[in-house]
Amino acid sequence: MNKKLVALAVAGAFALPLAAQAQTANVTLYGRLNMDLEFIKGKQADGSDPTVNRVSSNSSRFGMRGTESLGGGLNAIFQIESNVSGDTGNAASSGLASRETFVGLQGSWGKGTIGKFLMPLDDLHPIFGNAPTLTTSILATAALWAYGPSAKDAGGFDARLGNSIRYDSPNFSGFTTAWQYSTRDSSGDTQNFVSCTPPVPPATGCPPTVAAPATSANGGDNGNHLAELRHAYVVGGNLIYANGPWQAGIAFEHNKKVRGPDLDDTDWTAAVAYDFGTIMQGFGLRLAGVYERTKYETPTGDLKRNFWGVSGTIPVGGGKVYLFYGRANDGSGSAADGTTVGQLVKGPDSASQHWEVSYSYSLSPRTLLYTGYTRINNECNAKYTFNINGYTINTAHSVTSADTVPCNGKPSGLIFGIVHFF
Repeated sequence: MNKKLVALAVAGAFALPLAAQAQTANVTLYGRLNMDLEFIKGKQADGSDPTVNRVSSNSSRFGMRGTESLGGGLNAIFQIESNVSGDTGNAASSGLASRETFVGLQGSWGKGTIGKFLMPLDDLHPIFGNAPTLTTSILATAALWAYGPSAKDAGGFDARLGNSIRYDSPNFSGFTTAWQYSTRDSSGDTQNFVSCTPPVPPATGCPPTVAAPATSANGGDNGNHLAELRHAYVVGGNLIYANGPWQAGIAFEHNKKVRGPDLDDTDWTAAVAYDFGTIMQGFGLRLAGVYERTKYETPTGDLKRNFWGVSGTIPVGGGKVYLFYGRANDGSGSAADGTTVGQLVKGPDSASQHWEVSYSYSLSPRTLLYTGYTRINNECNAKYTFNINGYTINTAHSVTSADTVPCNGKPSGLIFGIVHFF
């Protein structure tokens, strides 16, 4: 049955007036299931490095979106998108509206929305990242880049933020821009609510003798009351050019007092790609590069890092080969050696390399098969792991550790996956 008709039928089941209004709207149900089998390795705290196997769901989703014409070229738009845990069924992360969810207006002037979305920096990922495998799974290139595994309040720059207001411009001769502001307030603060047992007002933390819940004191990806009292916020923007064989973009993201009072974080990323088209019979080539500069403020000084990467996409055999190499340099700056924010450590032997190779093949416009191998080659003090479906490794080694403490793990994985779009 046509998805739009199904959506209208669902609306009609709730209220006849809503059904009558929906007749003038364009409403669509959509989604995808992305499942894989993985074979993973990564050194554990006891020094062992076993191979494990997992079944994972990778950014699987189900959603509803719609548009209503308001006349004069103005449209009302909405989307409600939820994560689907295809590997385990219903999970805490799969609640209603757990992914991109918004309402807004769109016209010749652009698009304004309010809700929950990824920041504009994330729009650069398809320019450089593994687009043939949908920039997700353990093959996601935002493991070192953008500190993908870390929540926003732990220094991440690849988080989906609630309480956001966003503007996306129309296309001007290939140029587009986007700007987003996210408050760090207590609305909807359910998974990161901070309290002590017994309560300790004001809730600035739990004394060592008082039990604390296993939640973030700084509000995860959405914020909390403590964050709104210190006027914390996140702001970001991008400028992207896409015309012919060229794609390029620059983006920034600034976290104001997100990790705590007087602690600001800033990230700049630039990405560029050029598609050479067919270079010989049956083969094409698209090359891309990325550079990122991150600066964290800490109680002992600034903590900085540079990251760069190169990638190539080669159409071959009816599918696409994707090759990637990225390097995160040692943590530097005026912070004390051993200072850590999220995955980044200040000091020697804290660099890491990330590389992968994958192949994807479309059986139809709706069904995709893929396979790939990826490895994060952490130096002894580095703590990086996969962005999507992270794997626990040893992260106990630091710049002051004794030689008897095993070096931190180097997670790697072989993956076989299937995606179906609907």
